[in-house]
Amino acid sequence: MTSDLEPLYLGFDLSTQQLKALSISPDLTVAYEAKVDFDADLAKYGIKNGVHIHEAEREVVAPVAMWLEAVDLVLERLKRSGMDFRRVMGISGAGQQHGSVYWSQKAEQLLAELDHERSLVSQLPEAFAHPWSPNWQDASTQAECDSFDVGLGNADDLARVTGSKAHHRFTGPQVMRFHKKHPEAYRRTKRISLVSSFLASIFLGRVAEIDISDVCGMNLWDIAKGAWSEPLLKLAAGGNDDEAANLRDKLGTVRVDGGGSMGSISPWFVARYGFSPICAVTPFTGDNPSTILALPLRPLDAIVSLGTSTTFLMSTPNYVPDPSYHFFNHPTTSGLYMFMLCYKNGGLARERVRDSLPTTSVEQSVSNTVTGDDPWVTFNALAASTPPLGRYTSGDPAKLGLYFPLPEIVPNVRAGTWRFTLQANPTAPPTETTQGWNLPQDDARAIVESQILSLRLRSRNLVLPPSPSLPPQARRIYLVGGGSTNPAIARIVGELLGGAEGVYMLNVGGNACALGAAYKALWAMERGGKKKLQNHAGGDDQTFEALVGERWTEEGKVRLVDQGYRRGVWEQYGDVLGAFEAIERRVIETE
Repeated sequence: MTSDLEPLYLGFDLSTQQLKALSISPDLTVAYEAKVDFDADLAKYGIKNGVHIHEAEREVVAPVAMWLEAVDLVLERLKRSGMDFRRVMGISGAGQQHGSVYWSQKAEQLLAELDHERSLVSQLPEAFAHPWSPNWQDASTQAECDSFDVGLGNADDLARVTGSKAHHRFTGPQVMRFHKKHPEAYRRTKRISLVSSFLASIFLGRVAEIDISDVCGMNLWDIAKGAWSEPLLKLAAGGNDDEAANLRDKLGTVRVDGGGSMGSISPWFVARYGFSPICAVTPFTGDNPSTILALPLRPLDAIVSLGTSTTFLMSTPNYVPDPSYHFFNHPTTSGLYMFMLCYKNGGLARERVRDSLPTTSVEQSVSNTVTGDDPWVTFNALAASTPPLGRYTSGDPAKLGLYFPLPEIVPNVRAGTWRFTLQANPTAPPTETTQGWNLPQDDARAIVESQILSLRLRSRNLVLPPSPSLPPQARRIYLVGGGSTNPAIARIVGELLGGAEGVYMLNVGGNACALGAAYKALWAMERGGKKKLQNHAGGDDQTFEALVGERWTEEGKVRLVDQGYRRGVWEQYGDVLGAFEAIERRVIETE
């Protein structure tokens, strides 16, 4: 293959608001990028922020036809940018987790007989038994979640088996509601895909298997047994063995291998866009599993996403499920798991505190160190100048707070703000009070501490000492999302979570999912070496971490933003973890 026809690997990210596509060369250099913004480009579907919201039922759905049209549009944009699709040897993708797509009896035939002269959306309206896909923001399944949480005994038992307790957005409760609300559409459904396997199916030209990681976001997969949970299938399907078997057939088999080829790309893409007929469609996965593939994340490295929501991701060899967080199989590496915490109240909560702060004297005092109209200047100055836990002397009480402008997932509590003090006496319980608080200034540091304390509390049993001289903590912490550029937040993350090798900002723009998918496609095809690649056979010789790690360079991709672990400071926060947990329990008990 000549240099101008060097292989490319293509990754997709089908999120709530956009479809992104990104291609890389074998040395991991990004070659081409394109995106479709649903609100801007496909407003004719009547969506807002990519979805339709039915407030009365707390239902949030997306039109599947919009996604089909977006596939054509994003490929056209890649083509206009100069991308030669003949070079693409492998494709993978990421899809928003938990959403489901309902294929009709005609789907396989229609996918196999596509006419390259016509668009996807014009040929596939009859491929779906239902035109809508439930979105991860959907909250219409409380009754079904209640049933799931007691289906195996209690929420702890459900988390032990499936990796998570029941959640509104999870596919099992959604399927249970779907067959009750839309019985005819459910009866017409031949197969059920997740969003990731739906997108893979379009490129494959037949319904693709669900992958081993994304399946863990359904509340239907027994992670330890590596099989569908029969009691949960029976529950979701309506309570009898025949219906459980029917649902199992609709879901199909699960692909255990995260790599290799599922088959060659559909002839429609070859004829319409010029893809090579031997271009392989490799397994697609969920958006969160794909995010941890955006760099060669080692076990005990962690990613903290500081966006609208706050998400904590870590690769770990230890399966320690709990109802307060999520466990998934790792998307590429057998024997590893992905631990995830997800909070609604991330950037929104921090912005509310920011907007409440006075701006005069503090802005003047830091005017020599900032430029422009940075709205975070006051927040950052206060957060950085306030000592850990608001203690100016060793005898001062610690200040702890909970800040939830929206009802929270972890812990499961109503919207509200609660402030406490904790005396230096270790036996004294926390007191709910604002006495001793300098408000609203003290909130700047306290809200960041509150969010990161929750991460530390729930991840503490999953970390190990990186070296004999250090306490258990993450090896490296990578920050992504809008908050990752904030130096005050980065410092507090390091002080509180540690990070034996430091805290880094991961600079991949907003394309971590698509980039992780492209890396996954490359690994899936090249893990066995060039000989197997030339024979269109995914190999099985190198792990994802080894292959990507030997080609990945930090230059331009990561930047050290904080030293991480500080002996003495880290321990101060450890001393208040029990009190912080007690505060959460107290608030929950008032529900």
